[in-house]
Amino acid sequence: MYLEQLRWAAGFRCPQCESAKGWRKADSRWACSGCARKVSVTAGTIFDRSRIPLQDWFAAVWYLTNQKYGVSALGLQRLLGLGSYRTAWTMLQKLRTAMVRPGQDGLRGSVEVDETYVNGIEQGIRGRGTNRKFMVAIALEVLSPKGFGRVRLRRIRDVTGASLVSFVSGAVEPGSEVRTDGWGGYNGLSERGYRHRPIKISRTGDPAHVSMPGVHSVASPLKRWLLGTHRGSVTAAHLDAYLDEFAFRFNRRHSRRRGMLFYRLLEHAVATAPTRYRSSRSNDKERIHNP
Repeated sequence: MYLEQLRWAAGFRCPQCESAKGWRKADSRWACSGCARKVSVTAGTIFDRSRIPLQDWFAAVWYLTNQKYGVSALGLQRLLGLGSYRTAWTMLQKLRTAMVRPGQDGLRGSVEVDETYVNGIEQGIRGRGTNRKFMVAIALEVLSPKGFGRVRLRRIRDVTGASLVSFVSGAVEPGSEVRTDGWGGYNGLSERGYRHRPIKISRTGDPAHVSMPGVHSVASPLKRWLLGTHRGSVTAAHLDAYLDEFAFRFNRRHSRRRGMLFYRLLEHAVATAPTRYRSSRSNDKERIHNP
């Protein structure tokens, strides 16, 4: 099977005892010769316990990766002929979770870091949403002599040192040069092993998009994408999943082989632990991470 080649490229490996010996059973599962456990290729992945046929999952991945601006749950529901909007929404959320490869390398070299606000909604007690702005931190590799590399995005609570330094520590490799504005929340970066280069924008006389062009070239399309594709109806509980999708697309913006995006997302999907969603309503208690 295609998924077996992606998950066990070097051959079968039992997820429980890590034995490399086993045999395929008539029901397409594997039986481990070490612990006798019966293993499905979808067990422990985002497809775990899904009642949706793998053919529909593959179609959803292809549709999602081949649409330049992404796809809505309503569009996916119509494409696959799904019985409910909730099913389509849950599929997309699981795929967005898989867009970040587990154990991915941090950004390195010269990296610009800044924050921006994006529009969203705050879910009310009775499900009614009210407009709200969320703060998003952006880190972007700056290439030499010109151009930009990979990006990392994350929702942050505030612009305190605790939030900003924590974001950089999780997104950027130590030893890298980190360019920021002069905000004091970044002052602790040097103590974390970064070559901190604060830029006093007010002293340069240049507008922010000139002094730090990289992060502003990400912030503008991000806001347009959230507003255009998702109508700005994004809640705090699921904003990070949408940010992961944007980063996945941005980091592969130069790829001319759409089939490679399909391959990469499925590769990530079989390496990502399952996430359960109790409801399509967005609130902080919906998402349950299973180890």
